[in-house]
Amino acid sequence: MNEKYKDYLRVGVITQTHGIRGEVKVFPTTDDVKRFDKLKKCSLIKADQALDLEVSQVKYFKQYVILKFKGFDNINDIEPYVKADLMVSRENAVKLEEGEHFVADLIGLKIVSEEGNLIGELEDVLETAAGKLLQIKSTEGKEVLIPDVKEFVKEVDLKEGVIKIHLIDGLLD
Repeated sequence: MNEKYKDYLRVGVITQTHGIRGEVKVFPTTDDVKRFDKLKKCSLIKADQALDLEVSQVKYFKQYVILKFKGFDNINDIEPYVKADLMVSRENAVKLEEGEHFVADLIGLKIVSEEGNLIGELEDVLETAAGKLLQIKSTEGKEVLIPDVKEFVKEVDLKEGVIKIHLIDGLLD
């Protein structure tokens, strides 16, 4: 990825064009889909291509967001960016509430028990119908899924690079 965009946050992925007037259908990768109502500037990143854009229109259709970008008035102009990541700078990102974190900041953190024993490393945060799951690669190389709820996730310390969890019998099996 272009070095300029390394600290950007992904808020969606362009899945396909929408109509013939340069609109795109975006699958949102953000907790709050309504954040697109306030989105004014974003960047499209696909392979080695990167493009800074201004959003001119936002609509919603089922689980998708339909976006129109200033200067893109034809399907042929936007078609090369299908499958591109839709990124925002941290300045244009939604403001987080107390105790909230961007997933991008959590990936790679060490997972430790309350006693300080290393369990593994966070690989991803998965969205499911039942809620979020922490996808952890254990020190033994196994994939472990732990619900992202306060009963298990006790502390997130970005400075130390650690997520402290409460273990119960069977959680790591």
